[in-house]
Formats: sequence, C-alpha cells, structure tokens
Amino acid sequence: MTSYLSKQNTRRNLRQASKLALAVNLALFSQLALAQQTDAQAGAEKTEVITITGSRIARTELVASSPVASVDEVQIQLDRAVNVEDITAKLPQAAAGANATGATVGDSLGSSTIDLRSLGQNRTLVLINGTRAVPFSFRNSVDVNIIPAGLIKRVDVLTGGAAAVYGADAVAGVVNFIMDDKFDGVELSASYETADGGAEKFNTEAIFGGDIASGRGHITGYVGYSERKDLLAGERSWAMQNSGSIINTGGFYTDVASGNSFGIDNNGAVTAGRNTVNVTGERNLIQPMDRLSAGLFFGVELSDYAELYGRGMYAKVKVDGAGAAGQTPVTVNEQVTLTADNPYIPAAARDLITFDANGNALVNVERNLGLGLQYTAAVRESSQFQLGLKGILTDSLSYDVYAQYGSTDETSTIYNNAYKINNSGASRFGAIANSSDIFDPALDLTNFGAPLLYSNRERTQSVLAATLSGDSAPLFELPAGAVSYALGYEYRKETGKQTPGDAFRNGTSFASVGVFDMDAGFDSKEVYAEVLVPLLFDQPFFDQLDFEGAYRISEYSNTDAENTYKLGLNWAINSDVRIRASHQTAFRAPNLGEFASPITALSLALFDQTSDQFVPRFAGRFDGDPCLLGTGNAEQCARYGAAPVGTPFDASTASYTYGGNPNIKPEQAESTTVGIVYTPSYLNGFDVTLDYYTIEITDAVSQIQPAAALKNCYIDNPVAGNPLCDAVLRDPQTGLISTAIVNDFNLAAVQQDGIDLAVNYRFNAPEVLGGAMKLSYQGTLITKQTRQNNATVAAIDCKGTFGSACSGDFASVLQADYKHRMTLDWNLDTVGVQLGWRRIGEVENAADRSISIGAQNYIDLAASWQATDELSVTAGIDNLLDKEPPLPASGANHFNTVSDYPVLGRTLGISLRYTPAF
Repeated sequence: MTSYLSKQNTRRNLRQASKLALAVNLALFSQLALAQQTDAQAGAEKTEVITITGSRIARTELVASSPVASVDEVQIQLDRAVNVEDITAKLPQAAAGANATGATVGDSLGSSTIDLRSLGQNRTLVLINGTRAVPFSFRNSVDVNIIPAGLIKRVDVLTGGAAAVYGADAVAGVVNFIMDDKFDGVELSASYETADGGAEKFNTEAIFGGDIASGRGHITGYVGYSERKDLLAGERSWAMQNSGSIINTGGFYTDVASGNSFGIDNNGAVTAGRNTVNVTGERNLIQPMDRLSAGLFFGVELSDYAELYGRGMYAKVKVDGAGAAGQTPVTVNEQVTLTADNPYIPAAARDLITFDANGNALVNVERNLGLGLQYTAAVRESSQFQLGLKGILTDSLSYDVYAQYGSTDETSTIYNNAYKINNSGASRFGAIANSSDIFDPALDLTNFGAPLLYSNRERTQSVLAATLSGDSAPLFELPAGAVSYALGYEYRKETGKQTPGDAFRNGTSFASVGVFDMDAGFDSKEVYAEVLVPLLFDQPFFDQLDFEGAYRISEYSNTDAENTYKLGLNWAINSDVRIRASHQTAFRAPNLGEFASPITALSLALFDQTSDQFVPRFAGRFDGDPCLLGTGNAEQCARYGAAPVGTPFDASTASYTYGGNPNIKPEQAESTTVGIVYTPSYLNGFDVTLDYYTIEITDAVSQIQPAAALKNCYIDNPVAGNPLCDAVLRDPQTGLISTAIVNDFNLAAVQQDGIDLAVNYRFNAPEVLGGAMKLSYQGTLITKQTRQNNATVAAIDCKGTFGSACSGDFASVLQADYKHRMTLDWNLDTVGVQLGWRRIGEVENAADRSISIGAQNYIDLAASWQATDELSVTAGIDNLLDKEPPLPASGANHFNTVSDYPVLGRTLGISLRYTPAF
C-alpha cells in the first residue's frame, strides 16, 4: 500500500532532491553513533521520508530541529549486545542507571534502566517504535532488558524535553528503540561472552518474518533466551580491599550480670574476644540473570484506507541479587536465658556465667546463624500488547488510532533469612538456646531459616491514542510548500500495587528492612497539535527554512498539570551547512512512588560503613555525624544540640525513613538546543554535527541523602535556620541522630548545559590495505551542572563529580563532564574490523573536592566476517587492556569503586548469525 507520507512529500522532495540529497544522507550519518559498514555513497541517491524521533510529522532527517543521536543495528551486532544494557552502557549521553551490579536503586531488583545526562532515570522517556514502553517500578523506570537486542534496528537518543510531542516524563530526553518489524526470512543467532572469573553471558535467539494475507500484510516474530552468570567479589583483588568482617558462627557471649564475656572461634575453642569472618568475597559483584523473551509484530492491509497493526511482547526475567536486605548473613544480637543444666555450655566458659537461685542466667548472644549470604530472587514477568488502525483517507490526510496495555508482575523472595519470633511473639532463637548447641560453630540451623516472601508487585499501563495528520495542500500552499500538521488525543492510565510478605510487613524477620502496602493509580487526558511550516525554499542563503511548533494540553488526576510547547527552526543555508534550534517546555507529573508511596523506616546501620549490618550498595548515603567526628562547625553543632566530639554512636538506634509525599508538586522544565550540521561538498565523506543544549528543571523532585544534608548543615553552610539541618533529627536527650528523613520533595532547581559533538569521515583505506575506512567520534561535554536543594541555600556545583550529594534517585552517582566514544572502522569485502576508544573524564568527589578520579580510557576491538551468504561471525574484546575500575579514597558505593564504571575488566565474546536461504 502506498503510504500517505510518501504521497504528500513527493512534489516537495523532487524539487529538493538534486540539491539536497547528498546533504540529507550525510546529515543522517552524522546522527549515527557508528554508521553502517557499507559504501557511504550508496544511500546518497534519494531522499527518504521517515517518521523521526521527536515529532509526529514525517519528514526527511534534514529538517529535524531537535538533536537525535543514533546507534544502528550493525554497531549493535559488532558490540555483540546480549542485553540492551550492553548498548546503552557505551552511549556518551547515558549514565549508568540501574545495572548489572545491582549497586544503586533499592527497588531495581536486577533491572537495567536508562539515565540520560545523569538527570535521573525517571526523567528519561523510553519508547518502542515511538510509543511508551511499560514501566516496572513505581518510579516509572523501564527495565530495558525486556527489549530483544537482536531485533533492534536503531536506537535514537533525543536530547532535551519532548513533552509537547510525547507527554510527561520526557524531561532529560527520549530513548526510542526502533524495531525491525519488517524482517523477512529466518535468522538464528547465538553469542557467548566471558570475563576472567565469571560473569559469562550466553544468548540464543530466533527471528522470523514474512508476508501474510497474500502479500497484503507482514508478520515478524522472535523468541530468545539469555543467561548471565554471577561474578563474585573474591574474583577481583581490588574489590577485597577495605573489606569488613562480621561475627562468626561461634559467636560472642556477654554475661549481663557480671559483664564477663567470651567468644568461640571457628574450631570451637573459647577465646577472650570476638571472632569474625570476612564474607566479602562471596558477595555478588555482578548479579546472575536469566531471561526468556518472545514477541510478535504484525501489520495487514484491510482496504485501501485501513491497515491493522500491532505487537505483543513478553519477557520473564529472573535475577538473584542483594535486594533491599543486602547479602550480609543473618546474625542474632539478643539476650537469652541460659539454664545451669544446659549441657552445651563450654567448660572453660561456665564460670564466666552468673546463674541465679533458679539456675537461670541472662546472656547476650551475638552470633552468625550460619545460613549463608542472604540474596533476593526477583522474578519479573512483563508483557505489552498493542492494536492499532491507520490509513490514508486522501492524499493530504491520514489517521492513526491505537490502544496498548502493558503489565509487570514481580515476586521477590529473600533467601537465607528466617522468622525472628514465633506465633506467640517469643524469640525463636531464645527458644532453642538450651536445646541446641548454639556454641558449636558447625551447628546446622538450615531448618531454622526459610525463604521469606518480600513482596508481590504489579504495575500496569494503558494507553489509548489517536492522531490525525496531513498537510494544507487541498486548501493552500505557501511559496515554500504546504504546511504539515498533526492533531491528536491521548489517554493514559497507570496503576501500581504492592503486597508485602508478612515477615517484612510486620518486622518479624531478621532483616533490618521493611516494605509497604500500596495500591494507587492515576490517569491523564491530553490533546496535542504539531505543525511544520516551510518559510523559505531555494532562495539565496536559504535553501530551506522551516518552522516547527507543538503544543500539548494536559490534565492529570493526581496533580495540577501544565501545558507544554515546542518551538523549532531549521535553516539550510546551502547544501553544506544547516543550523537548527529548538526551545521546549516539559512537565513531569509525580509518579506513583513519589506521590503515593507510604513512609518506610530502615535501620540507619544499613548505611553506616562501620556497622556489621552495613549494605555495600548503600555506601555514600551516610558517612557519620560531623559533630561526633570533629569535622563539623562547633557553634552549629551546639546550636542543634549535638553530642560532644567522640561520643559513641550506634547507628542501629536511629532510623532512615524514605517514601513519597502526597503534597509533591509536578516538575517544570525548559530546554533549548542550538546546533549546526556541516557536510562540506569539497570533502567527500565528511560530516560534523555540533549541538549546544541547556536543560533547567524547577521544582525538581528528589531526595537529600543524610550525608549531603549533614555536610551542608554542619560544614558547608553552618548557619541558623539552614533548612537542610531539619533533614536529620537528633534525640533531644542524647544529642545523637535519631532519624534521617529521605522523603521525596521538590528541590529548588537542577540545571545542566552542555555540548554534543559528532564527527564522521569516510575515506578509502591506504592502498596497501585496500577497502574503505571510517573514523567516527561522538562526545558530550558538560559546561554547567548545578543542583539547588532549597531556595534558601546556594546551588551545588555538580559538574565533573561523583557521589550522592549530586544524585537524586541514586540510579547514577557519576556526573562526568566529558565522555566520548571514538571508532575506526576498516572494511574489505567480507571482513570488517573496528577499533574503539571510550573515555570518561576526570571527576571529583562532590562531598570532598580533594578526592578525585582520573580520566578513564577503555579500548575495544571487534571484527566481523561474512563467512558465507548465510553465516556471519563477529568476535570482539571489550576493555582490551584489562583496565580495572578506579578506587577513590572516599565516595565509593560498590566494593571500593563507583558503580558507573565497568567492573568486569577484559571481556571476550563471539556471536554467530545464520540466515538460511529457502
């Protein structure tokens, strides 16, 4: 069926083709992070009309006013991507987000999320073929690992707000996964990648596609299975540095009456002091995962005016990781009653215990129960179904109506834990203190423990949308052409429900964590309009000048919505130079977690690196009390009633509270981009794109971690009335910290300015090599990044930093001010080789600028070989020089390093693709 989009642009494209065809294709190449390994001139013979990311109006790539960088399927195959995480991890515009380390976001539970510009994963909108992907978390994050990497045709990354086009959440930008839903034939693929000591990845996938309904339709399907093994911290010497210890299974015993104490070592001998064991080497550096996925895309022409289309996608992901409870083995630290007739009390210790007249002694027991490291097994099933109808009514009018429903069901279970109390409320450990040999370090308490349901979580998203698009040709045309437009309506409903397991709802487990009940939802109704107005064409210094405008009116059930707009300008001075600019406003409504999540309390000991209960992924959120450490301003400490320097502090007596805020306000954002695309006709094969952007978010929703609040209150800004002092409360009797409040609230502002640069140069290889070469560079330079936690305090300079002080949702803790990826490709007949260089610039600890991490460089090597018409082989080495992650003196959040940096070291991989001919 001839598309309306091609009809409406035929006349205009023919006028432009002779002068602009080459510029169009070179501009398209300039947006590719790594271009396809084909002759660059092959595509320069016609202009292609497409629907681009950032607009609902179809046009050529030349007239896109918003900067869009792309990664194509050839590069994805060269990277041997098993998961989408393997693709996004190498994008200069993307921060780490939640990733395979499981080191950051508490509710990520093995997911992989995208955090554009380090502005927060909740400010990045993820699309599949231009429509919303289903989120899994209450914070609106999408687990991109549910998307089949083998079927991705292109990944588009749009910078800046796009709310006027796509609605709320598109604040930092948009990532659009374009799927190959027109695949024809059968492709079988398998890949394997490994690092030293573990973290092997295996993937197998089958893709099929072909015409249906006597050629009036097409269907594409896929089914795949992938697996990632774990990597333990003990496999990396750098991860074992500064590792802590916990009490052993022999235990440490204190007689309450006399104060006498003794320990039992691992051989069962009585000792004078505590005996500890180091379990750091058994913790996960990389979490194991397996995934089963399947899906179907289809489209069939019902008539000359209607095409039925849709998709169905399903993924089941299972991840074993730290979860909210961490991996520290379960220990007891409680008072129990020992009886004088207890036959298990060691003879050497009996005289140290004071029995009363009834033959009872009160003894505090601190003991590792020997159940092994805790871990959370999360099983997440995600599905999304879409059905739509689109068609051409006239040469100047088309429509598109679709409905989609997506859901994520997740069950999380914590293993190697146990119920702390029995049905009558008595201590289960105390009940066995005299019937089992608790002094025996080899005592088997396996039956004491049990898998405990942590939570069941359900997330749904329903979307109904209709768009009418066309141009003004039947009514009028401007001298430069017809005005194109799109009008539409979108309804969206989102729900979230969480049911905790009884042990964690009631606090009866040995884990120092809780989970909340939640059942909430909201809906939105929006209308939008977009126009593309050709102002000038084929004039001196104005080969083409177009204006773009968009406006969206929004209504939300859970907040006061804001209308958003977009203004854009595209100016092709000649076939060599194009200038583009846009200004957009964005709006982000509070998500389910931000407005409906109840307040939950954890023990502050989980965040204290000096505590046995410390969870490594919580590092950096609490670094001690400056008033007790002597680093705080003495006058300020006295003003807020802090205890004297050196006072002992047990963090388990304090709480860390977090949750939503029913009074939260929506975020507002403005973004401006100005860029130039240069494709010089005198230098064949060369193009460069330079874009400047600025993004400012007001009323930004975030949290302030206690480390940042304490530092600002007592060190950086020690004045009376500092509002951040109220984020950490003290006990009025002791002066010690009692509560750290980490709830969602509206900050004053977050701002980021930066420059994106993309350069491509295609040229003939030296004669001695033969073939063709291509040099590509894509980099981003942050010129300004600030975070103002409150209107009454100064903004924090976050440019080129790491640490929690500049992180809002803690998905990413690295705010590098420079990142790039550069590649050199050589292609000869059926062989291609690529050498890559990734760089992350120098950063400083946001809480202590004297601590820095130098620039990190990673070299990658990949090669592809089309062995036969049906078989292709790709092999590669990432991090060729086996670069270890940096180890800052402070501010680390994952085994002495920062989780945004690669932790695997050198990896080797190979993939095979077989496309049988039928």
